[in-house]
Order: sequence, then C-alpha cells, then structure tokens
Amino acid sequence: MSSKTDLDAVIANAVKARDSRERDYRAQSLKIHPWVCGRCGREFTQTNLHELTVHHKDHNHDNNPPDGSNWENLCLYCHDNEHARYVDAVPGIEERKSSAVTHKGLSGLAELLKKDGS
Repeated sequence: MSSKTDLDAVIANAVKARDSRERDYRAQSLKIHPWVCGRCGREFTQTNLHELTVHHKDHNHDNNPPDGSNWENLCLYCHDNEHARYVDAVPGIEERKSSAVTHKGLSGLAELLKKDGS
C-alpha cells in the first residue's frame, strides 16, 4: 500500500469520526437546549433547524460533556461572528492557519496577462 493510499485512509477515517462526533453532540444539544440562537434570539423550527449550529464555548470540539455545558446553540451568522471574534482575540492564530495554505490559485496570472497583452 502506498503512503498516499495510507494517508487517504487516515483522512477518510478522521472525517468519518468527526462527522459522527458532530452528529452526536448536535443531536444532544438540540434535545437539551431550546431551538433559539443564544446571541440574537432568533427562533428555529423543524423547517430551518439546519441553520442552527452548536458552538463549543471553549473552542475545543472534543470537549463534549453530556450536560451540554460547553455548547451553545447559535445561528449560522452569530456562529461565524463568534469565530471571527475568536481569531481577532487570539494573537498569532491567523499565522498558524495561513501557514498551512499551499495552493496559490493566481500564481501564474501575471505571465498570462503579459502574453495576452502583447
């Protein structure tokens, strides 16, 4: 088995485990907490429940106490805002995230523009 195949298997297993973990804590949070955004107060019904997310107060997705004390139901917008505020508040967190980016989608654009403009 090649190392690429091994890596693909590890990634697939990690994604599967994450998805399973998220389903479990989301279902628990929806049973424990009201279907209301903890920030803006927007109420949810069965038809728009997919827009209600579960936020980990300590930002640790592995910290899932059964009493739900680390969870907060937030609408998509408030959840995005919470994570943006966290990135702004924690020094150096953006640098750690951006260092993993390897794709440079526009890297050859200047050369292409020179060729078309000639």
